[in-house]
Amino acid sequence: MLARQKLDTLLDRFAEIEHQMSANPDPATYVKLSREYSGLEPLVQKIRALIQVEADLKGTLTLLEDSATDPEMRELAEVEADELGEKVEVLGKAVRLGLLPKDAADANDAILEVRAGTGGDEAALFAGDLFRMYQRYAELNGWKVEILSASEGEVGGYKEVIASVSGENVFARLKFESGVHRVQRVPTTESGGRIHTSAATVAVLPQAEDVDIDIQDSDLRIDTFRASGAGGQHVNTTDSAVRITHAPTGIVVSVQDERSQHKNKAKAMQLLRARIYDEERARAANERTEARRVQVGSGDRSERIRTYNFPQGRVTDHRIGLTLYKLEQILAGEGLNEVIEALTVDHQATLLAAEEGTA
Repeated sequence: MLARQKLDTLLDRFAEIEHQMSANPDPATYVKLSREYSGLEPLVQKIRALIQVEADLKGTLTLLEDSATDPEMRELAEVEADELGEKVEVLGKAVRLGLLPKDAADANDAILEVRAGTGGDEAALFAGDLFRMYQRYAELNGWKVEILSASEGEVGGYKEVIASVSGENVFARLKFESGVHRVQRVPTTESGGRIHTSAATVAVLPQAEDVDIDIQDSDLRIDTFRASGAGGQHVNTTDSAVRITHAPTGIVVSVQDERSQHKNKAKAMQLLRARIYDEERARAANERTEARRVQVGSGDRSERIRTYNFPQGRVTDHRIGLTLYKLEQILAGEGLNEVIEALTVDHQATLLAAEEGTA
């Protein structure tokens, strides 16, 4: 059962926000209040609906308990009580999900990193397939993808590609993609038709807001160097590439995609902020995990999380035992949402079980 006191406190807070917003606060305060209002409104609507349905159910049960209720009315009340009971169950679960602790980074943009693993040229081609899958998924969600750094494979694909993904709830949708992705298929260069196995690693880091992390200029070492080009093409003749070292953490990032040193420095700082923020989040998560594990998988990027089997047209996510025979649709981006939804639901179920276990 949901604690009514907790729900009442939340409803009171929502009413207080409405009152404060109507009192013409200064612009900064209004923006802050409106964000909290928008975050609470969907949950408040569910709570109000739950309270109303519970009241309706109570009235129906009272009617059933009354010995003076005629048989025909009793029969109707029994049907209504069953329907209302089901609604209470559904709304109650929705409210419990809404009350779960939120990941503060869920609404953030993300840094997406895809790297070829074991498998040589085939791994680089697969890394390219994965990156294109995320690009298409981003397009379907109306997100923007900007490549920050890329190293192409000898025969195509990527040895490594790092991109910024911006839009609504990007990190919330992509955060479970971190890990080792394995592919099983016959390479185009394989004359004997043998299936090869190769892999690529994916890392999804929440982008840090200015308020999330403070980087001191004195902690940075910034080096410039001449960018190298692929196959001798587009090689810069000036020191436009930028490498930044963050002394306290030892994190090093370098960007050489742009011909402008200024643009490369801006991209490098964006990447550095995300990696420092991710490291701080990981440290905090490890401390929490010692007391209670609530992640889908371990969150370790060395963990094999998914297999893409081309001969069978099969994709299997090993963390939740999900197998879909929709390989083409998933790699095209349009089928990826089904996998992400299943991971999200499983994560929420784990959180609910943990919350109810400590209630």
